[in-house]
Amino acid sequence: MPSLSGKTLFISGASRGIGLAIALRAARDGANIVIAAKSDVPNPKLPGTIHTAAAEIEVAGGQALPLKVDIRDDAQVYAAVEQAVERFGGIDILVNNASAISLTGTLETPMKRFDLMFGVNVRGTYLCSQACLPHLLKADNPHILTLSPPLNMDPKWFAPHVAYSMAKYGMSQCVLGMAAEFAERGVAVNALWPETVIKTAALAMIPGVDGDACRTPEIMADAAHAVLSAPSKQRNGRFLLDVEVLRDNGIEDFSGYAVKPGARLLPDLFL
Repeated sequence: MPSLSGKTLFISGASRGIGLAIALRAARDGANIVIAAKSDVPNPKLPGTIHTAAAEIEVAGGQALPLKVDIRDDAQVYAAVEQAVERFGGIDILVNNASAISLTGTLETPMKRFDLMFGVNVRGTYLCSQACLPHLLKADNPHILTLSPPLNMDPKWFAPHVAYSMAKYGMSQCVLGMAAEFAERGVAVNALWPETVIKTAALAMIPGVDGDACRTPEIMADAAHAVLSAPSKQRNGRFLLDVEVLRDNGIEDFSGYAVKPGARLLPDLFL
């Protein structure tokens, strides 16, 4: 199996959920993980901090650099990238995982929440990519992987939550544009999205979602590992689904990723 041993991954929002799962999967190979997230003190609503994540990563076999970073802030992101390069000698992979969500209509979305979603999802993805790219361009097998959906302009994906849809598709537009911009320079820029809803601590903040109808974050972690450990020239500018990636790698049985075996799974948004 391809390995991420010795590779350095800069992962936004890696203190919990899918970001942490991706980090732990890479750590089992012996990768270096830069945990760029705001959570440096415990939150009673959302378990996990950059420090607890670092401890888990090191137990799994990786090296961790926990950094408190607001990815909306230019200075903090650029400082974090420089610390990562100083500690590990470079950056091989960027995972744009951090995201803010509010599944609310136009009249129910405060502008403060609108700004948060655009600041984290769109600006944060663009900024982290901009800051990491000079170092990715020096790497042997550079990847940017953004957790965002396939672009789809069907109004049904916008009407219930215009602001969130615009913000998530903004991340996908970064993938579309940067993949073309940097294709000839060898940086693979792809998106990854789950076929079903993934059960994370953040899911509890969305009313009405049955956690038993979900898969675990490990399916996204295994799919991300398959993408990131492959040659960067193998795929670029792709909007990938977790199950499609795993099928391409010979995996057909996804039952082990179900929160509740046999339960009917809930398709994710935008699919």
